Amino acid sequence: MDTSQLQRLLDEKGTVLVEFFATWCPHCHRMMPLVDDLRALFAGSVAFYQFDIDQNQTLADKLDVDSLPTFIIYRGGEEIWRASGEMPGETLSAELQKYI
Repeated sequence: MDTSQLQRLLDEKGTVLVEFFATWCPHCHRMMPLVDDLRALFAGSVAFYQFDIDQNQTLADKLDVDSLPTFIIYRGGEEIWRASGEMPGETLSAELQKYI
């Protein structure tokens, strides 16, 4: 996916959570079940998109992703929050709750 495709996707949705991860990243593996739980909790309110950085390096570079996992929340196509690394599910949930 390139940045223009991502922008079109973001423009079509309200609140969007984008995650960059890697299959070799232990922190990413530990966050996956939390993200799956949040996807179910926010179904219909938040769109979730996950990108393997090894397959989307150009996009990651353009979005200044330099650590994993990286979570970016967009609202109306604009980035409104970003964090990297492992975090409690409650932290990510609270941030999403602010923007729906």
